[in-house]
Amino acid sequence: MIGIFRQKTPANVLLLLIFGFLIKLPMFIHPYQPIVQPKDGILFHSILNFLKPAGAAWPGFYAAVAFLLLFTQAITLTRIINDHRMMSRSNYLAGMSYLLITSFFPEWNYFSAPLLVNSILIFVLGWLFKSYNQQTAKVLIFNIGLAIGIGSFIFFPSVSFILWIFFALMVMRPFRIDEWLLFILGITVPYYFYGVYLFFTDQWSIKKLVPYLSFHIPSLQQSIWLAASSLLLMIPFLTGGYFIQDNLRRMLIQVRKNWSLVLLYLLVAVFTPFVNTSNTYENWVMAAVPFAAFHACTYFYPSKKLFPLVLFWVTVGFVLVYQYYRPGWG
Repeated sequence: MIGIFRQKTPANVLLLLIFGFLIKLPMFIHPYQPIVQPKDGILFHSILNFLKPAGAAWPGFYAAVAFLLLFTQAITLTRIINDHRMMSRSNYLAGMSYLLITSFFPEWNYFSAPLLVNSILIFVLGWLFKSYNQQTAKVLIFNIGLAIGIGSFIFFPSVSFILWIFFALMVMRPFRIDEWLLFILGITVPYYFYGVYLFFTDQWSIKKLVPYLSFHIPSLQQSIWLAASSLLLMIPFLTGGYFIQDNLRRMLIQVRKNWSLVLLYLLVAVFTPFVNTSNTYENWVMAAVPFAAFHACTYFYPSKKLFPLVLFWVTVGFVLVYQYYRPGWG
């Protein structure tokens, strides 16, 4: 399987779809009905209200939408990594890794606000990569700010990714105050129009415009499954980091900066669930994107293929046992 996804062929898109469907079959067997959370933004509430009739008519509707999001995110992440030559040869290992990682927890397969924001963040990652080669990137940076602003209306804790963008601009581009101001302007545009809407509909309230922010440590139930999932996340991540460091001298400067950006993405994504926290695993799905990029290197770089092969099948075995035999999956 690893050998297949190490190649860049059009047929791999279909194979990735089949692989994803088989490994995520339980999400269709036990479909999840989304529940509005206090941390979810007003835009996500509107999306749920719009989809509610379809969800009521077909119980598996939200599972189908979630799977479509996961698959398109896997494909988009793969395209971005290949287009920017993050590894020495184009492949589909990042997409495969993303579908594997998001199978570690049932909550990462739910149609949720953080999962929806993942699509926005993947596009933002691609735009940040692209900004390195552009002499003037004002439009691109404004669009990045606008995307983060819209994302905060879907899942408000995603405002923490503003820190990631500021660090990214420092890494990818020389300091230009006009670009930073354009980024801030892009963030505020959705809030401006929403504020105008609240004013003209006599609903004006600063609490509606800017929700509260709080920082807490999530209280998550400990289990052997959580420990095993964490282990299968960290071992390939550390191994992938080692191979990236080992090949750093052979990489272009842009590629080195890109990997720094992915690492910063991971740090912010791990921090985000502490903002307006809830005691579920849904919020942590935003860390799956940078994890998948590092995992792909673990499957790609080793000269001896036994380790990645064993790691892959152990991971697949864990996912199947966890999803089909873990008590309380349904």
